[in-house]
Amino acid sequence: MQLDSIQASDIILTGDRTTGQLHLGHYVGSLRNRVILQERCAQFLLLADQQALTDNMGNYLKVRDNVLQVALDYLAVGIDPAKSTIFIQSLVPELAELSSYYLNLVTVARLERNPTIKDEIKLRGYERDIPAGFLTYPAAQAADITAFKANIVPVGEDQIPMIEQTNEIVRRFNASVDQAVLVEARAVVPEFGARLPGIDGRAKMSKSLGNTITLSASADDIRQAVKMMYTDPKHLRVSDPGQVEGNVVFTYLDVFHSDQALVAELKARYQHGGLGDTELKKHLEECLQALLAPIRERRERYARDPAAVLEMLKAGTRRARETAARTLGEVKAAMGLNYY
Repeated sequence: MQLDSIQASDIILTGDRTTGQLHLGHYVGSLRNRVILQERCAQFLLLADQQALTDNMGNYLKVRDNVLQVALDYLAVGIDPAKSTIFIQSLVPELAELSSYYLNLVTVARLERNPTIKDEIKLRGYERDIPAGFLTYPAAQAADITAFKANIVPVGEDQIPMIEQTNEIVRRFNASVDQAVLVEARAVVPEFGARLPGIDGRAKMSKSLGNTITLSASADDIRQAVKMMYTDPKHLRVSDPGQVEGNVVFTYLDVFHSDQALVAELKARYQHGGLGDTELKKHLEECLQALLAPIRERRERYARDPAAVLEMLKAGTRRARETAARTLGEVKAAMGLNYY
């Protein structure tokens, strides 16, 4: 993400589905940027429990309980609720009302053509047995974004079609009422991290694939995860030349290690022969232990008082509702639905 392009006048909307604790992929792809951006502009962080229910409708407790878990991860990495508005999606009913209006501006065929939705439908094997809430999610996301007049939405490349569809809805609505009520958003893709590979090296780090290192991982969890990391299967002996490209340990060292001159030296030794996987992984483990220890400690401190965290979320949700209600009022007035 080009942070220098973000101005004080910008408004950011981003967030996470509440389906599990966050991991290093989230940290690199979004969380560490959120900590920086909260000092520069208005930032709304959505705990997307309603979205999570579109494919977890039979697992309410998982979604509900992870609202607190994701909030703890936010606080642990340094997101400040006094600077970023953290709110619970399902407690802002204005979003659902906006979504209902936007659904009249899209067709089923257009929703089905959305590349992100097509890929997710295929991944989940829905075929034609698609939950309506899942199919219409682009309209709901448009409501999330436009309710706060957000003009910046940090996303992975696979989510860009969602922002494009949001802007289609914005343009159709504004044209239908002949007023510039809603604001188009710009998708901003992180420079690195949105596709951080899992420790198995076979796919991006993903909660559903079980190949993650969570932000709350214990020292032993980190040690075991690094030991399991995919390197070069042909690098059988220390003296064997090894391959750097596709080697997950080096990918992580590139992202997380503060001494890139040392990383370059390790790469040269590995490629030439003379550096074993055990020594290589030791460097990464030390790096990750140093990164995650303070995050874990802050998280544990906040977790001791869940009531205080929930009060923080309630306060953020109240602020979010005030903003969403103003936008909803403007939308309804433009449509002539301000009856009193």
